[in-house]
Amino acid sequence: IGCDALVIRHTDDDYYKQLEGIHIPILNAGDGKGNHPSQSLLDLMTIKEEFGHFEGLKVVIVGDILHSRVAHSNYDVMQRLGMQVYTSGPLEYKQDGYNYVDFDDVIEDMDVVMLLRVQHERHAGDEDFSKENYHRIYGLSLERYKRLKETAIIMHPAPINRDVEIKDELVESGKSRIFRQMHNGVFIRMAMIHEVLENE
Repeated sequence: IGCDALVIRHTDDDYYKQLEGIHIPILNAGDGKGNHPSQSLLDLMTIKEEFGHFEGLKVVIVGDILHSRVAHSNYDVMQRLGMQVYTSGPLEYKQDGYNYVDFDDVIEDMDVVMLLRVQHERHAGDEDFSKENYHRIYGLSLERYKRLKETAIIMHPAPINRDVEIKDELVESGKSRIFRQMHNGVFIRMAMIHEVLENE
């Protein structure tokens, strides 16, 4: 139909492999539980703006790791850039080989706390967490916020479940970079589209 590029978000992992015969750029806007490249790039941009470097930063990704394409993309690339990356959250959502820790054991040492929402749409339907219990055990509460390093930042790929993975008033707190991430997403995605169209 005359498209110069395709931007596709799909429920299947690796959906793009069946499109190898299409001779225009395909931008992966998220594939199932697999990867979310543009989110990872905007997260990296936000971290670089904040700290000026990646090497040696400590990051904990907290939440539904198993079903999160954001976690899968970031865990890999952040390690390759020299960051120390940890994951935490419900054991039901633990990803094997992903350096799992107890959130409370590491929170005071982290430079970046990245929170994830529970991916209900990617579950089998048998999980049962009340919002209150999830927040108390795994969420960024006011008490946990007070334990963060002075220079630490909070991130979240959004949409946000307020008072679940993060206390409502912390979404726009001094350490939050959530809206900065959203802002940077515009520039990253503009750059990606420009890059593929210019190099066609």
